[in-house]
Amino acid sequence: MTSPCPPASGSSSGPPAQQAAGSDGVDVEMADAAGRASQPKSAADALTAIPRSPLVVLMIGMAGSGKSTWMHRLVVRLQSEKKRVYTVNLDPAVRNLAYPVNIDIRDTVKYKEVMKHFGLGPNGAIMTSLNLFATKFDQVLSLLDKRAAELDYVLVDTPGQIEVFNWSASGQIICDAFAVTYPTAVCYVVDTARCVKPVTFMSNMMYACSILYKTKLPFIVAFNKVDVMPHDFLKEWMEDFEKVGQALSRETSYVASLSRSMSLAMEEFYRNIRSVGVSAVTGQGCADFERALEEAREEFRTVYVPYLEEQRREIEEKRQRVIEEQLRDFERGLNRAKRGRGEDTIDEVEAEMKDFSIQER
Repeated sequence: MTSPCPPASGSSSGPPAQQAAGSDGVDVEMADAAGRASQPKSAADALTAIPRSPLVVLMIGMAGSGKSTWMHRLVVRLQSEKKRVYTVNLDPAVRNLAYPVNIDIRDTVKYKEVMKHFGLGPNGAIMTSLNLFATKFDQVLSLLDKRAAELDYVLVDTPGQIEVFNWSASGQIICDAFAVTYPTAVCYVVDTARCVKPVTFMSNMMYACSILYKTKLPFIVAFNKVDVMPHDFLKEWMEDFEKVGQALSRETSYVASLSRSMSLAMEEFYRNIRSVGVSAVTGQGCADFERALEEAREEFRTVYVPYLEEQRREIEEKRQRVIEEQLRDFERGLNRAKRGRGEDTIDEVEAEMKDFSIQER
């Protein structure tokens, strides 16, 4: 799903795709969503098709950036403000979570079983688990739909394997599924202390830019761990090309030369992106982040939704094709596993993974 450069602030279009089956299913689901918000759908006004709340926030970032800790901080903060929060965990390999989870991928897809029966390593098993879960994502939306009228925010935690949202089909399915039903924004969490070297900073920003152009959703960069190191120098690098050029001039590797070239090309990206300094430990920056979320909500309605209405049928068809491809990949993986293991055992695994049902905790 590639499309021209999205407008200001990181997002301007996105794939609508969702709901159980076919584009007719999309129309029914969107009508239901409009009814929940007591806003009758008008063909002349695309903005009434999707309710103003809940706002879905996808937490994306590299492993160790503090996504889950930031999720916990936000849950505590929002609940203290009497906001109604719903949480979804999409990391099948995480052991412990500090925040209460409403829907957890670990309850339906067993990461270690996937790794064992498909002969995969840890990263491959995480990707495969998420791909399987994504094929049933309409069940997540059904559960969420029952509670949507009572919610203000839906926070979604994701694995540190950010390739899920760079090139994997499951990331596309999940983003499209949420975005066609509720206002949706992406929060890209960055470890501020790891960005002291300008080359590392540029690498992080390239990932952020890639995810922005893939999802086309309203985008917020959260520079986490500002209690350890303030993010002022990163703001300077984003706002002043010469400052980042000076920092890169002290680097001598060929990567630094590449980064200097890329920094000029990224200037437009920096100019239009929202960024906030936060601390998951101390809560610093929470108020700024909430303001950024409200800006992202408004951008979703004014920029993304019109595109959504225009492209709805085409994107739904793409989503269905992606799901079918994921299922075919699953079948091929099972066939390879059968050749190396007992067929009866694999048949049991196949039945379990094909027929799983997603439930709330």
